[in-house]
Amino acid sequence: MTNSAQTSVLITGGNKGLGFETARRLGEMDWTIFLGSRDEGRGQAAADKLTAAGANVIMVPLDVTSDESVADAVQLVRKHTDRLDVLINNAGAPGRVIPPADATADELHSVYDTNVYGPVRVTHAFLPLLQEAENPRVVMVSSAAGSFAVVADPHQPASKMHELAYSSSKTALNMITVRYANALPTIKFNMVTPGEVANHKFAATDMNHHTGQLTAAEGSDPIVELATIDAEGPTGIFIDRLGPVAW
Repeated sequence: MTNSAQTSVLITGGNKGLGFETARRLGEMDWTIFLGSRDEGRGQAAADKLTAAGANVIMVPLDVTSDESVADAVQLVRKHTDRLDVLINNAGAPGRVIPPADATADELHSVYDTNVYGPVRVTHAFLPLLQEAENPRVVMVSSAAGSFAVVADPHQPASKMHELAYSSSKTALNMITVRYANALPTIKFNMVTPGEVANHKFAATDMNHHTGQLTAAEGSDPIVELATIDAEGPTGIFIDRLGPVAW
């Protein structure tokens, strides 16, 4: 079993981009990293890289769209620890950026399965382990595209991203996070967007074909910030690397 003195974190989609950078940074803090990855080969390669750098990493095969995969992940994590201090719901799907006039319910469903139902599926399954921690935290990786204030601002890049699935899925995730925060005050539930809303910048990842102006490491700043809050920290907030983000 993992050393009970170490802080433990499960990161979904941890094999690349924001998830990998978050794992790297928390690993440098001596945390135990449960690195979730849908692709086992890529997940193991990422875990091996972090381990070689000195981190304590356990690769967890995890497809957030599968109840069976999530249940198996819980059992694997339980073999190493009797609690989970932090859950980072990072795995996401961009959808195909289909114009609203052409979007179908099937298109929305496929994106929601990862971006909305996925975090609910994983959070629900890991709640018992989170509730065993002294200061449990859940970080939801959202997006500025899920903010009404951002999408309604013609100067923001997200206002020109004409699609339905991705942006609305992140808006739904924001509400879900706040409702968790309202209902479960002993767990800190917060959300982040990996960018700088005020400066119209976002992080370069596979999801946006690496077109962002910030590095994945910079984009991980607010994730790490909320993952490391103490027992007096906030819950139900939405931030980027510069501070609060308007809803």
